[in-house]
Parts: sequence; C-alpha cells; structure tokens
Amino acid sequence: MFKLIKRLIVLILTIVVAIPGYALLVTWNGAHNPTIRNADVIVVAGAAQLNGTPGDVLLARLEEAKRIYSLGLAPLIITVGSSAPGDRTTEAASGAYWLRTHGVKRSAIISIPTGRDTRTQTTAYVAEMKKRGIRDVIIATDPYHCNRAITMAEDLDAVATCSPVNEGPNSLENSRLRYLVREAGAYLAYITLGRRGINISDHLPSAPASLNGELTVNGL
Repeated sequence: MFKLIKRLIVLILTIVVAIPGYALLVTWNGAHNPTIRNADVIVVAGAAQLNGTPGDVLLARLEEAKRIYSLGLAPLIITVGSSAPGDRTTEAASGAYWLRTHGVKRSAIISIPTGRDTRTQTTAYVAEMKKRGIRDVIIATDPYHCNRAITMAEDLDAVATCSPVNEGPNSLENSRLRYLVREAGAYLAYITLGRRGINISDHLPSAPASLNGELTVNGL
C-alpha cells in the first residue's frame, strides 16, 4: 500500500512538473525558431495605443508587419483591436492609420476594431479571412506570444505562422523571464480550459504609450 501511494505521489509530481515544462518549451521554441512563409494576409496583433498613437509594443508589431509586407510575403495587412474605456479611437484604427502614413496603400489594409484579448481578436480576424476565402496568415507579434497566437488561429482552421518583432520592449533582447512564464501560463490555460469553452481573458489594463512594456500590453 505504501509503495502504491509513493508511486502515485511520484506520478502526480511528474505531471505537475512536465505539463508546465512542456508549455514553457513550446513557448520558448516558438519565439526562437519561427517559421515564416508566404501567406494571404498579415495580422498585426492588437496592443495599446494612446489617442491614435501606437504604444511601443504596437509600434514594434506594425513595423514588423510593414517589413514583411514590403518583402512581398502577403498582399494584405489586417489590424485588429478595440478601444479601452475613454479612448477616442481603437487599436485597429491606430494601426491602420500608422500603416497608411508609412507607405502601405489603403486598399491593402483591413481594420477590425474588435477585441482586447488574443482569443477575441483571433476569432474576429479569422472570421474576416473566411469571408474573403483565404486561410494563410502571418501573425506579427511578440516572440513569446507567437506560439499561443498560432495555436488559437489554427484551432479556427487558419494556416498560421508568426513573424516575431525584432525591436521594442517585447523583443527577445528586451523580454524578461516573467514574460516567457506568463505566456506559457496563458498557453496552458488556453489548451486546458479555453478549448473547452472556458475563456480566461489575457487582457491587461491599459497604459500610456511611453509605459507600454511586457506586462502592460492590451491584446496579448
């Protein structure tokens, strides 16, 4: 009886360590070994803006989207994200305006002012893609956000890859361990609960653009 209890304890401890370890591994791997290929559309994951000016996190994502758009990897860019209470505009509108004023033609931009968390935004942009009869998407977002963003898109029958930012507060160079841990936890919550209809929002409080960092980001 004692041996049985001991084995059960060992099994429980193994599961407790292995499952979070797996989440950390796939989140880390998604950040450090991204796969990018030609697609139908690029999606800019929403993040905080201030009165129409993209915050540092959103700006880095927009710059990455513009970079791969200029390389010809996709002919369209979707900006997505709603507004916080008191905002005069949305994350999507702020991003679309920035793209238009930085050389992306208006006809190549689709703005979807929906969602302040990853799951809601993903549902919105995948629905738009389905209306247009397209499936392949490149997600421009933070490195440690890539794995979860791809997983959610693929669960909705999109074919997704990720182009992680190289600059900004959430680039690999500037990210801290707690962002990796947070994203691994959010991924674990999604695959264990979110897929079963229990939605745990990853929305965090808004912050001024000058303060946008790894733990003050909308739409992660």
